[in-house]
Amino acid sequence: MALGLNVQEPDAVCDDDNCPFHGTLSVRGQTIEGTVASTDMDKTVVVEREYDVPVPKYDRLMKRRSRVPAHAPECLDLDEGETVTIAECRPLSKTKSHVVVSREGGDD
Repeated sequence: MALGLNVQEPDAVCDDDNCPFHGTLSVRGQTIEGTVASTDMDKTVVVEREYDVPVPKYDRLMKRRSRVPAHAPECLDLDEGETVTIAECRPLSKTKSHVVVSREGGDD
């Protein structure tokens, strides 16, 4: 267990300063689970999560989705469609305030 979260430290080692495992970046606040929607940017992934919102007028649930850009450390090899956990950290850029801390369904 690392970072005070229930996540395993990856086997690969990186020299990224913004890596929560091998760098100096500290995590705090909320953690979010979602699916990697895009890996097109350099060192950044877009994590998408779906949630249901009640609509009282129709007494039904409506699906919504939110997309959160997150920093992808070099030690985690991420592909589109993978389920990941991201944690809140200090702002890394104008839009990035989260970092990927674990991925499911593969070797970390």
